[in-house]
This record gives sequence, C-alpha cells and structure tokens, in this order.
Amino acid sequence: MAEKINPQTAREAVQSGKALLVCAYSDEERCKSMRLEGAMSLKELRAKEAELKKDQEIIFYCG
Repeated sequence: MAEKINPQTAREAVQSGKALLVCAYSDEERCKSMRLEGAMSLKELRAKEAELKKDQEIIFYCG
C-alpha cells in the first residue's frame, strides 16, 4: 500500500541514500518538465530494476 509522506521527509530519505525519487509520469517530456533534484524517470528506474534490492525504498511523485 502506498503511503503519503511530506516533501521534507522525502527529501531527507533521498539525500541520505535511503530512497530513490522517481517521477511517476511515463511521458519522458512531461517528466523532464516536472523533474525534481535527484529524481529519475520511470524509464531510468526500469533500466536499473535488475540492480535494485527488493527492499529498496522508492518514492514516486507527480505534479
């Protein structure tokens, strides 16, 4: 189940390396226009999927 968190909590988790920040739009152009610092696109996440640990925290966002 997805849990909503506030922006500060998300930022702290990403900066500390505990979580990945992912733009939830599948449209690369839309994602580029909404990209936050330290975020990756869904396409980038899919490319790294095999390397991720099963317990990797991932924070999805949309604007």
